[in-house]
Amino acid sequence: MKPIYALEGGLAGAVALTILHESLRNLFPKAPRMDLLGKAAVAKGLRGAGLKIPSGTKLYAVTMAADVVSNALYYSLSGIGKTKGAVARGAALGLAAGIGAIALPKYIGLPDAPSSRTPETKLMTVGLYVVGGIVASIVLKALSKRKERKNYKWQERLLTSSQV
Repeated sequence: MKPIYALEGGLAGAVALTILHESLRNLFPKAPRMDLLGKAAVAKGLRGAGLKIPSGTKLYAVTMAADVVSNALYYSLSGIGKTKGAVARGAALGLAAGIGAIALPKYIGLPDAPSSRTPETKLMTVGLYVVGGIVASIVLKALSKRKERKNYKWQERLLTSSQV
């Protein structure tokens, strides 16, 4: 599978994850607050680098951009290998990311409540990341198939015109 399809699919999965998360957090009190976890991670990274930490909406914007870029790159890994197993890889990557979002924060000095304060929060956290992985893999698979059909039609026309 071409890397561009994997990146495009990864971006689609990351955007789907972000939109779904932002919608859920505004609808359900027990929804994960990955935005807060992301802000803490960005602030910690900037502080460690000796850089100024933006406040308010600027910190939120930096966090959302970093989340989309990092998730897009991560989900693009579902494009490694054959197209046939892409959806399973996307789901597995999402599952791993969701479990990591629950288990890792306390070990790297970040608050764990945003992703794991209740059993419902944990379940939604994992579910969000799995959905993102599945969306990424379905999009990259569709892009790959569409391009293959275009290439086949182009080759077919070339062969037909050369036989005349």
